[in-house]
Amino acid sequence: MTSRWMRIVAPLMLLLLLLGAWELFVRWFDVQPFILPAPSQVLVAFVANFTMLVRHGAVTFSEITLGLLLGGVGGILLAVVVFYSPILDKALYPLIIGSQMIPVFAIAPILIVWMGYGLWPKVTVAALISFFPLVVNVSDGLREPTEGAVDLFRSLGATRAQIFWKLRLPASLPTLFSGLKVSATLAVVGATIGEWVGSHEGLGYLMLQSNARMRMSLVFAAILMLAVLGLLLFGALRIIERRVLHWRARKVESREVSR
Repeated sequence: MTSRWMRIVAPLMLLLLLLGAWELFVRWFDVQPFILPAPSQVLVAFVANFTMLVRHGAVTFSEITLGLLLGGVGGILLAVVVFYSPILDKALYPLIIGSQMIPVFAIAPILIVWMGYGLWPKVTVAALISFFPLVVNVSDGLREPTEGAVDLFRSLGATRAQIFWKLRLPASLPTLFSGLKVSATLAVVGATIGEWVGSHEGLGYLMLQSNARMRMSLVFAAILMLAVLGLLLFGALRIIERRVLHWRARKVESREVSR
């Protein structure tokens, strides 16, 4: 129980310390709000514009979740394909890695031209930036079972499909969820970049418009809302992970108690 509380209290105390230092810095050096607003000013802007932030946040959150879903399904399927096909592994893996070297800012304007200013360019950017961790993690996870375990299944008459569903896929779930949590944070970045490049709604759009009007407190309020959405998505994935991998969660808790 103590370790659980420490996981909550320690980050919260550090956050409060950083916010206090930020507030003191702004007050002490009399920094103008259009350069760097104090946390108290950001909070006032957050509360005053809460309805607008929620409206734009709903748009961004839909882009994030759809992008993560699209990138997740694509990444998992691609990982399975490259795992079972050595030829495609050698052919596709360098291309997959090379695709991650291309800046997202270079791709987003092209997608805007092809797809317009609607929802799908932002979803596509989020999917493109979030699928890579899943390809790597799931393909590594599928290799987790030892040859002895695979041979045991084969000796019992298991087919290739049965080995996948009953051995390889369950073994890959821990790395799959690790990849999903990384991809969730990247999907937030991808959706925001897509809104920066071309959009008429969403938190990224709101940040650009507020920045152009020198309303930095609203810019930081939009960033705060974006962080809240990211944390909610990350937390939801953590809860699902603990439900699916309940045996692993108990093992981790027992290790923490023994420290």
